[in-house]
Amino acid sequence: MLKSLKMAAAAAIFAASGAAMASAEPLKVGFSPEAYPPFYEADASGNWTGWEVEIVKAICAEAKYECELVPIPWDGLIPALTTKKIDAIMNSMSITAERQKTIDFTDKYYNTPTAVIGPKSETFDATPESLKGKIIGVQSSTVHADYVKKHFADAAEIKEYQTQDEANQDLAAGRIDATQADSIALDAFLQSEQGKACCDLKGYVAEDLEILGPGVGAGVRKDDTATKDRLNAAIKAIRDNGKYAEITKKYFTFDIYGG
Repeated sequence: MLKSLKMAAAAAIFAASGAAMASAEPLKVGFSPEAYPPFYEADASGNWTGWEVEIVKAICAEAKYECELVPIPWDGLIPALTTKKIDAIMNSMSITAERQKTIDFTDKYYNTPTAVIGPKSETFDATPESLKGKIIGVQSSTVHADYVKKHFADAAEIKEYQTQDEANQDLAAGRIDATQADSIALDAFLQSEQGKACCDLKGYVAEDLEILGPGVGAGVRKDDTATKDRLNAAIKAIRDNGKYAEITKKYFTFDIYGG
């Protein structure tokens, strides 16, 4: 994964095709250039692919934007948006009250449960009581980091990582006992050869709407209602016209939009 990051810049620009491109307006879309399958993955040529990449393309084409993917470290995405270095964030960013103090969000474009995984050799679940005395790894500056600090800090030792991939690697190596993240992203790891060998699903965490939010949306600046409205209309349109379902069935056996 790290080898392919250096090619991110070469693969960062993509746009809607056909006649729409000629009349499209530019929109810089921020994303963190790290593997987060099946949402974002860099192929051998450094091109970014995955479910969310395809959804971003579909939303941009529908909204008549010529979108440029701009790679930015995860914890720099919101500052880049507020300082107008980018125009939107589409990177599995959960809509939360804390983030809404700084930026605004479109309507959600997916929502999935939050899971905890751990070694196959151990039996525990996703509760503070069951995680007592364990080391749980989590990606820093995420809703999952906020969640474990609120719900598990009195029971478990928390170790933060810059990327979820690093947490997964330490879990496989036995340096931590568990990790928490979006269930679909963790399932992709569990389906990998490394994940199959080491780990399994331990359970889903209790709901906390304040921290985990109602789902994932596109981040926009608070004063940019025009972009928000266009993206919202496009999200609804690709849901209604079947494009969302067409893309989703390539990656999942179910609709990840959520209730």
